[in-house]
Amino acid sequence: MILGFLRLSVFGFLALSVAYFLILVYSRSVRREWLEKRFDQGDVEGDRDAYIAEGMQAYERGLRKKLIWLVYIIPAVVFTVAFWTLNFS
Repeated sequence: MILGFLRLSVFGFLALSVAYFLILVYSRSVRREWLEKRFDQGDVEGDRDAYIAEGMQAYERGLRKKLIWLVYIIPAVVFTVAFWTLNFS
């Protein structure tokens, strides 16, 4: 039982890592595209590349990027609660 649990944990972590990476790349591309479109509309003055770089730095420090970590946390908590409930209750 312990070996099966460890195997499931390792493969689950790998699957969550792939999902995290894909969501992270997608979220960054959506933010970058939004910044490019906003600049192209003419709402912002100055250098396009500098505006996009500044916006991406703000994204890196923002809440949205931090919330992507929930990809690891929520499934781990749900799995742990289900495992504990089914096996020890």
